[in-house]
Amino acid sequence: MNKRITLADIAARTGLSASTVSMVLNNRPGSRIPEATAERVRAIAEELGYAPDRTARGLRTGRSEALGFISDEVTITRYASAMVRGILDAAEACNHAVLMAETDNHPRRLENAIRLMRTRHIDGIIVGLMRARQVDLPAGLGGLPVIIVNGKVDGYHAVLPDEYQAGLDAVNYLVAHGHRRIAFIGRAAVHLDPRVSWTIGRRISGIDTGMANAGLSFVHEVEGSDWEPELGYRGAAEIFDRGDITAIITANDRIAFGVYGVAQARGLSIPDDMSVLSFDDEQLASYVRPQVTTMRLPYLDMGQIAAELLFKQIAGEWCPTDSAEETLVRMPPVERSSVADLG
Repeated sequence: MNKRITLADIAARTGLSASTVSMVLNNRPGSRIPEATAERVRAIAEELGYAPDRTARGLRTGRSEALGFISDEVTITRYASAMVRGILDAAEACNHAVLMAETDNHPRRLENAIRLMRTRHIDGIIVGLMRARQVDLPAGLGGLPVIIVNGKVDGYHAVLPDEYQAGLDAVNYLVAHGHRRIAFIGRAAVHLDPRVSWTIGRRISGIDTGMANAGLSFVHEVEGSDWEPELGYRGAAEIFDRGDITAIITANDRIAFGVYGVAQARGLSIPDDMSVLSFDDEQLASYVRPQVTTMRLPYLDMGQIAAELLFKQIAGEWCPTDSAEETLVRMPPVERSSVADLG
């Protein structure tokens, strides 16, 4: 069994005291140790394969150098896995590990995950949701720093996509490409319920504002709350039958896939016969032909920003009450080939 490398081992190799080595490897401020000496200590530590004893350090500092990430179904959904990647990248940059738990939307599992993570003395928790909606957290957090990503919990800071601006940007993009006879698929009153979605109402509001700003109204609308390809099939059939529309905004990519299916069945070309612009940027949006122009949900950025805010909260550099309850992250347009330029 290999012997664990200690500070004393590094001190013996460098000819320095163990306390000096400790100050270097723990990045203690005000040590006045020459940079050349510090570099030599770090090089020898790496050569020997030194790994800090996180348990001992935690006892000294009161921190575990670990975060908790609890999600409903984010970690098992490839579509939203970028959120996890963003959190892991930010944690690695701050020398933190991440403990992850999946609840599958079961309240008891959520309670158990929080309880178990507290026994590991984690420094803070990020709660991530697949669908941005308002949820409740159980008691037991006890002042632990918490950030919500892609969701809303009363009393906690949330990192969310800027859906309103994305709606505006989508309409502006079509108008800039010469489209004025536009249809929309996917409006539904149920999405105004914050327990169903905290952000989709903003997406629709941004779309409506963009249309009003351009002096336009939708030539045709197809309502529907089940945002799956079937709604796109039904909506596209109605829209194509009219023959006087140049572009369709679909409320998400799955609806757009249904529109593509009807176009193919009728021998129509996207974007020559009909332009399509969508939201979310699911992976399939880049696989279909032509690829879908869409507004991307910024999961990677949201995960990184959530972790960075949590670290600031842990360090006492930022308090959620110091600013708005939300941090909004831009949904960038992903310009592909499903929108024609009418000049």
